Amino acid sequence: MSIRTDRVASLIKEEIGFIVTREYSSTEYGFITVTDVRMTPDLKIAKVFFSIFGTPEKQAKTMEMLDGQKQHIRGEVAHRVHLKFAPALQFYQDTTMDEVDKINRLINKIHSEEQKNGNDSQSKAES
Repeated sequence: MSIRTDRVASLIKEEIGFIVTREYSSTEYGFITVTDVRMTPDLKIAKVFFSIFGTPEKQAKTMEMLDGQKQHIRGEVAHRVHLKFAPALQFYQDTTMDEVDKINRLINKIHSEEQKNGNDSQSKAES
């Protein structure tokens, strides 16, 4: 990416984060965080990645709501960010934190099994 696309992506990320925090923070939806924005080189499409904290049902409901509000959010971004064209928004759920949590649980499970097996081995050796 060029410096310009990086700057525009950063600015759009900040603005969408502000809009989502101000207008869409409700208990019926999960906790929404804008994790990344990637712009196409012509600045006409912004791929917006969201991390949503909550149950899978809340996450799905939140993504539905965001997709339904896409045009409103695009209009708000157009008013705040002065570009020749308001970029079309594409929303994606960022599941990186879910994957990290899953890996951490697997690692903890392995460690607890190793400790359990280590304690069993010590008990047998002492007998």
